Amino acid sequence: MELVHTKEALKKAINRQKKAGKSIGFVPTMGALHQGHLSLVNEAGKQCGYVVVSIFVNPTQFNDTADLDNYPRDIDGDMALLENTSCELVFAPSANEMYPEKDTRVFDFGQLGEVMEGKHRPGHFNGVAQIVSKLFDAVQPDKAFFGLKDFQQLAIIQNMTAQLGYNIEIVPCNIVREPDGLAMSSRNKRLTTEQRENAALISKTLFEAQKKASDLSIDEIKKWVVSSIDANQHLETEYFDIVDNRTLQSITSWNETVNKTGCIAVYCGDVRLIDNVKF
Repeated sequence: MELVHTKEALKKAINRQKKAGKSIGFVPTMGALHQGHLSLVNEAGKQCGYVVVSIFVNPTQFNDTADLDNYPRDIDGDMALLENTSCELVFAPSANEMYPEKDTRVFDFGQLGEVMEGKHRPGHFNGVAQIVSKLFDAVQPDKAFFGLKDFQQLAIIQNMTAQLGYNIEIVPCNIVREPDGLAMSSRNKRLTTEQRENAALISKTLFEAQKKASDLSIDEIKKWVVSSIDANQHLETEYFDIVDNRTLQSITSWNETVNKTGCIAVYCGDVRLIDNVKF
């Protein structure tokens, strides 16, 4: 497994593989890797001849500087985890390498970017689009792999890929969960033992809501989910919405659309966790 820090070294490595006729699979990450990331890497290995993983904590997608400062970083641990996967090249650039000058591009995602994460984290998706497009330009992958835990981000990236005319297949991959149901996230590392135990209530509540959907209206489900989670002193719901998978807009009745997802953001102490389930 090779580690490179510059776009120039990355390009040379990629060109060698493309000349050998290999397809390029790409998994962009911010490091602090866990089994959820590794599942993306191994899926890339099944579908592509050569797998690249990027590790870069992107400053432009954080609207909270404390969140950026506290984001876990462990390049040595990440490299050790990737040794046993399909990854063959790790691209770990500096901020100056990715942003030699300020990126002033402003993306318009319409309604997709105005709800949920877009509403509560202004500027977040613009930063995501800036860095993912820069990484796509650098890696030139055939396929890029993203987790469904970041449900809205996936829709944004699909939209950006179409907007910019990239010939890249975006491959959604299933959420990987801890044994107690908590969605795997790098942010979980910041939870205290007590918080971690209580955080499992988020997914437990969402799974229970799926069962209740046949008996309750959407409005009743929303109220039940929020009140159930907020009854726990360690948790505070920022939002819970049930949306159309395609438009990400709120729905008001179960028969409004066939494909719908319940998306949630919850604070556990000062750690912000997101999750989602299909309805």
